[in-house]
Amino acid sequence: MIRISDYPILVFGLSLVFLWLSAWIGSYLRKRFRGLVNDEDLQDFKVVEGATLTLLGLLIGFSFSMAISRYDQRKNYEESEANAIGTEYVRADFLPAADASRVRALLRTYLDQRILFYTTRDEQHRQIDASTAQLQAELWSAVQAPATAVSQLRHGV
Repeated sequence: MIRISDYPILVFGLSLVFLWLSAWIGSYLRKRFRGLVNDEDLQDFKVVEGATLTLLGLLIGFSFSMAISRYDQRKNYEESEANAIGTEYVRADFLPAADASRVRALLRTYLDQRILFYTTRDEQHRQIDASTAQLQAELWSAVQAPATAVSQLRHGV
């Protein structure tokens, strides 16, 4: 699937040509039809122009505000996920040595998948999500057996 956002130079070039052509056509039409005839029309035009530019400023401001808040939200999610992975890596010390080394290896692979998730385009996200889900199941099974053993020791089973 071709996305226009994958070609920013092309978008810039086409926008530049389109805007230049629009300005040229507007200038041509203004010269041909002799512009605004009297002061009353000019005043009405100034009111409409001011309102239009105000709305444009609001749209641009809201767009930047939404983009910044989304960026901050993503940064916070990445930070909290990194902290959770780091905490899990440290907690692996509570497991027996063989299980701890297996969990750490799985966590390193899981971390690679999460980094890949945040650095790739949308096309690969399904594959990364499937791989991440598989790693989560493996991590769960790696800690489930030692946790069950500890639970059985506590309850004297």
